[in-house]
Amino acid sequence: METARIIIVDDNPEIREIIRILLQGEGYDIEEARNGMEALEMLEQGMFDLIILDIMMPGMNGYQTCLEIRKQSNAPILFLSAKGQESDKTLGFSSGGDDYLVKPFSYNELVSRAKALIRRYQIYKGKENSETVSEQVICTGNTQEKQRLHFHDLEIDEEQEAVYAEGRQIELTDTEYAMLHLLIKYRHQIFSAERLYEAVWDEPYYYGANNTIMVHIRNLRKKIEKDAKNPVLIKTIWGKGYRCD
Repeated sequence: METARIIIVDDNPEIREIIRILLQGEGYDIEEARNGMEALEMLEQGMFDLIILDIMMPGMNGYQTCLEIRKQSNAPILFLSAKGQESDKTLGFSSGGDDYLVKPFSYNELVSRAKALIRRYQIYKGKENSETVSEQVICTGNTQEKQRLHFHDLEIDEEQEAVYAEGRQIELTDTEYAMLHLLIKYRHQIFSAERLYEAVWDEPYYYGANNTIMVHIRNLRKKIEKDAKNPVLIKTIWGKGYRCD
């Protein structure tokens, strides 16, 4: 597996240095940006496997930066912020973030979250080794091939990790793709928030993750449903979880 590249976006040089030293010790390539504009310029010049993004920055704040990043990249975004209210987290997820960590944070937790996001991103981008990739294919005779999944007017191309609706590609983040792919591949099964979180994030469920799931489901519905307020593709099974029928 190739070495992951991470960009740290924070106007505080001491925080950037701490995170850089910490993640370089894990073997990652690290770049730094002092603000949102610098980050966007760096993203135009190269690919990254994770973006660690502060919220309270001068000029373009983290939410605004996240929205702009999503116009050109589906790389996972981990918000780091002293703003820890549920409304702050909801806004972060709604703007396109994949995870949210409140300052002050545990170094072990930061490394754990970063590894989980990078691992999932590299798997879905085909950057893992052949053993990992083989877990995502189906067997047909003596050959292995990925398939196209059809669900209502949606089509999922597992080879390209792309989703289409009536021939038009829908731009999804990797987290959104992972959730939709799981729900459609195992349609008719009910996924609780806990089961969905652990399957997609590949880490233990924690208090507050339910809100994370709710926001991502809402974002998905906005992109794939004809009427997000009256969903027919991803249904909520009250008290149990979510299901695609």
